[in-house]
Amino acid sequence: MDVQALRYFVEVARKEGFTRASESLHVTQPAISKMVKALEDELGTPLLIRERRRVKLTEAGRVVLERAQGVLDSLRLIEEEVVELSSLRRGRLRVGIPPIVGVVFFPSLLAEYHRAYPGIALELREEGSHHIEDLIMKGDLDVGAIVLPTDEKAFGTMPFVHDELRAVLHPSHPLASRRTVALRELEHTPFVLYRPEFALHGHILEACRRSGFKPTVVSESSHWDFLVAMVAANIGVALLPDTICRQLDPKQVRAVRMSEDTIPWNVAMIWRRDRHVSPATRAWLDLARRRLLVGGKPAAGGTAR
Repeated sequence: MDVQALRYFVEVARKEGFTRASESLHVTQPAISKMVKALEDELGTPLLIRERRRVKLTEAGRVVLERAQGVLDSLRLIEEEVVELSSLRRGRLRVGIPPIVGVVFFPSLLAEYHRAYPGIALELREEGSHHIEDLIMKGDLDVGAIVLPTDEKAFGTMPFVHDELRAVLHPSHPLASRRTVALRELEHTPFVLYRPEFALHGHILEACRRSGFKPTVVSESSHWDFLVAMVAANIGVALLPDTICRQLDPKQVRAVRMSEDTIPWNVAMIWRRDRHVSPATRAWLDLARRRLLVGGKPAAGGTAR
C-alpha cells in the first residue's frame, strides 16, 4: 500500500474535497485523484462518495481514515527520532502561547532558542489555554503554555509562574483609590473579560459565582491590551494578573489588589505525556527551566529571570 496515497486520502477527507486538498498539499488535483482511486482499487471498495462540491466518507472510508492517521503518526515519529541523530541541526518546534503569557515571558526565550538552534523551524500559535490543550492532544502542537489547572494525567507540566489577579479600574471609579477591594464589591460594575476559550474567562465567572453574583459582561476580547483600553475608556472593570498590571500606566487605569476571594493565575508549560518528546521539544523545555524558573521553582508574581 502506497504511503503517499494514504497521505493524499487523509488530506482529501480532512478538507472534504480534492480541490482544497490540492491547495493544501501543493499537488495537482489529477495527481491526488489518481492516487486515491488507485488506493480504492487496491482495497476493492470505494472510500469516498464524490459529490459536486464536496466528498463524504463511506463506511470503509471511515475505517481507512482512522487507521491511516495512525500509520502516518507512526511515520512522523520515525522521522522525529531520525532527526535526533542530526543533533538538532534540523526539525521543527510547534509552540502554543496565550497572548497574555507570550507578551511577558516569551520574546527573549524564543530569541535565545533560535540563536541556539537556528536549524529548528519555530511555528507559533497564539491561542487560549483550552484551545492549546486541544491542539496538543491532537498532535498539532508539541508544547504550549496554559493557565492551570489542567489534566495532569494527559499532560506533563512545568509550572513557571504563580500570580494573582488584580482589579483594573478607571481612575474615577469609587474603588480605584482603595488599597484592596473584595470581588463582591464589583457586583454592580460591568466586566470586560477574555473570550470563553481563555481559561481566565471561566476562572473569573466561577469566582464571582462563589462570591454570590453573576457579573454583567459588556465586552470580550482575546487581547489584554484591548481589555485595558476598555477600562481606560471607563467601560468596565478587568481582572488581570499582577504580571500585566505592573506594566500599566496609573494615569489611565488603577490596579487594586483583591482583599479576599483571590483568583490565582498559575501558568505552566505542558506537553502530551503519552507521546515521544522530540529533541527540539526537550531542548525548549530545558531552556525554559533555566530561564523561567527561579531556584528551580515557579516565579512568584511573574518575576521570571
